[in-house]
Amino acid sequence: MAVKIADTYITISGLRVFARHGVMPTERLVGNDFTVDAVLYYNAAKAMDDDEINQAVNYAEAVKIIQQTMNQSSRLLEHVTGRIIRALTAAFPAITRGTVTVTKLTPPVAAQLAGTSFTATFTVK
Repeated sequence: MAVKIADTYITISGLRVFARHGVMPTERLVGNDFTVDAVLYYNAAKAMDDDEINQAVNYAEAVKIIQQTMNQSSRLLEHVTGRIIRALTAAFPAITRGTVTVTKLTPPVAAQLAGTSFTATFTVK
């Protein structure tokens, strides 16, 4: 029986990072805990057949790229999310589309909440 794979992607879930992002100068000084989630689509047919890491988007390398990008301060979640997308797609040309979410776990607001997030879904042209 022939099987047709519709989509292939890796998911990085709940990557926890301490970083210094925020509009307020105090946020950039004190820092905060963040999580990053990424879904990265690419054609994994060769990796599925050959069992070779060089045919895949290496999630360990993707995690390093996200961590390095998060270490560079931004005022806006939108900005750091865009930088993550650009860094990942530059490092892995096989990525064709995806979604990245950056969540600030303890935002400076007078409310109890699990965090505030920014999500960008992208397509590589």
